[in-house]
This record gives sequence, structure tokens and C-alpha cells, in this order.
Amino acid sequence: MDLTTNFNGLYLANPLMPASGPLVGDADKLAFMVNEGCGAIVTKTISTILPHIPKPCIYGDREYVMNSELWSEYPYQKWVNDFLPAFWQTKDRPLIISVGYTKADMEILIPLLDRFADAFEVSTHYVGTDLKVIADTVKTIRSHTTKPIYMKISPHLPDPEGFAKAISDAGANGVVAVNSLGPTMKIDLNNRNIVYGNDAGFVWTSGPVIKNLALATVYKIKKAMPSLTVIGVGGISKAEDVIEFLLAGASATQMLSGALLKGKNLFSKIIQDLPLVLEKYGFSSIEDVKQTPLKNAVSYEPYIPILNPEKCTKCQLCVRICPYFAIELKEHITFDKDKCFSCGLCISKCPSQALK
Repeated sequence: MDLTTNFNGLYLANPLMPASGPLVGDADKLAFMVNEGCGAIVTKTISTILPHIPKPCIYGDREYVMNSELWSEYPYQKWVNDFLPAFWQTKDRPLIISVGYTKADMEILIPLLDRFADAFEVSTHYVGTDLKVIADTVKTIRSHTTKPIYMKISPHLPDPEGFAKAISDAGANGVVAVNSLGPTMKIDLNNRNIVYGNDAGFVWTSGPVIKNLALATVYKIKKAMPSLTVIGVGGISKAEDVIEFLLAGASATQMLSGALLKGKNLFSKIIQDLPLVLEKYGFSSIEDVKQTPLKNAVSYEPYIPILNPEKCTKCQLCVRICPYFAIELKEHITFDKDKCFSCGLCISKCPSQALK
């Protein structure tokens, strides 16, 4: 099975790479991602100043990670003099260097990092929502490099299509969508405490809980700007997720929180699982997925759900959750056609898939 993908002159053996964060924060961690088989490597975000990070700073739950962890805890000189030269001694795949955050930072960082980078990823998390400021940042980067530039969009930006156009016009090659969601808050009810918050009491949320938001952002951007490369990130934790992002318009994907929740070897597991999952869903390669149009079969015609009595366990979950009070259990599950709104909730929630 051919897992390769390519875009903007970058050739990846598979479409999964790490997202910028604590798992790619030094030379040893970058080497770990190489050993996991990632198609490309992304660094932790390098900045001109050191972060002030509260401890503890990463909270893991079932479906999400909350964090107040910031950019690289090492000075940019450490990256230039130690980490990146060490990586380049055995480099055999694309290296995307994440940098942040301001136009002034780029004036310093890009000239120093350019010789190590195959591409740059630029976080806009702390830049604000002014597209002119973001575009000016792209122009500054472009004045110092010919390498591909990918701007990482934050979910709080209100106009992803406008963001994509602004950065494209300024010289960027693509978008990484999306960054973590925030600000968010976690409260410990027993102790009346904010959990793992920064000085303002906030954290950023990532992981499977934001996957659907990330998919929609990828899809919006690709529909609006087909020529832009999109790298999908946000909520990936299995091979099926990778394929969904590719169908939505991504050329490759990144993961971080899934590995924090399920273990760092999740990268190699997903890469190992990809061939079988592609085959299961009828795809012949990663490129086949990328070239497959995503259907949107919208219907406005009402319907009554159909029950398969042999599958129904009579758990009555559908009865309890129906927002239109249209379902009851008699001899079997029945639907009041005058009340049923064809909303589909019962079908999606049925644990035995007895409804269609």
C-alpha cells in the first residue's frame, strides 16, 4: 500500500507527523519521532524569549487534553547550536520548524533557522485576529526564506477563509488547521480550584474533543482556496481520523494530544494500521484518498426511522433521549409519525445499531 504524500516539494513516506508541542521539544524527542516512523518532523515552537510556564501544566481526560504549556523552554540559540545540528547529522525526512510569534521575532529567527528547515510552521496563537498583522508577519518571513510557509490557524479566528486568502496573498504556501481551542477552563469542584490554569485561570483544549471543529476548518479553507496546502491537526487518535482529514482536504496530518492520552507509540501504531484501514474503506493509496471528492448528501425530506427488531435490545435509550417525545416501547420500539421530526438522534445513539 502506497502511503506517500507530497506537497510544495516535500515528500513524505506517510501522512502523519507530530504536532508542535512537548513531544518534539529537543534533539532526543525529534529522534524519537523519527524512530516512530513519522513522515515528517515538526519542532516545538521556537521563540526569541523564554516562556514562564506554570507547574503542573498538562491535564489529561478521556477525550481531551488541557494545557497551559507554552512554546519551547529552551532559548533559540540552543536550537541553532545544538538540537538542529544534531538532527541534521542523520536527517532523512522533511523537517518543519515551528516559529512564533511576532514580525519582530521572525526578523531574528528565520535567518538563523533557514539552513535547517525544509519548511516553516508559524503559530498565530498569540498574534490576535487582525489579518493585516498576520499577513505582514508572512511577508516578513517570506523576505528571509524561499522555503514553504504554513500558518497555523487558531480556532478563535472568526474567518478561516479570509485568513487563508490573506496569508496566500502575502506569500504563504498553506495552513495548519487547527491549533488548540481556547481559552478554556477546568474547575475542581471539591477544592474550589481552577485546575492547571495560567495567571488568568485559563488553559487551552485539544484532543479528540476538537476533531469535528478541525475537520470543518480544513474543509472550509480547502473549498475557499483549493490551491493552498492544508495540514490537518486536532483530535487525531487513530488511522481512521487521518483518512477523514485527507477526505476533508488535508495533504498531511499532525498529532500530539492523542499520544499524550494513549501513549507515545501511538504514532507508529497509526502508521502501521493505515494500510489495513485504507483497504477496509476501499482506498488504494493515500493519494487515492486525497483525490476522492467528499459527498454531502443533504435531504430535507422527512422520514420515520426503521427498526430492526432482531438487533433491538429494548434498552429504551431512544425513548429517553428523543427530544420530540415520539418514541415509546410497546411490544417493540414504536414511532409516532405525527411527532417524529426526523432529527436522527435516535439512529446515531442506538448502541446496537437497530435503527436506520
